[in-house]
Amino acid sequence: MREKMQGLLLHLFVPVKNEKGAQSLEWLGLAALLILVLGIISTAVSNQEGSITTLIGNIIQKISGMVG
Repeated sequence: MREKMQGLLLHLFVPVKNEKGAQSLEWLGLAALLILVLGIISTAVSNQEGSITTLIGNIIQKISGMVG
């Protein structure tokens, strides 16, 4: 009986310990989000002249326009 209980516990906990794939997907999602934000910022900054306040205002305006 003890061996059967240990076998059952082993089958229950093995899928929980194997989270390397999920962690990789999380890092990949974070990297994709970072690339997206950098792309939006570089688009907003291109061909801009003026003060830093105007630049930041334009960036925020373009990001809010793209997000919705």
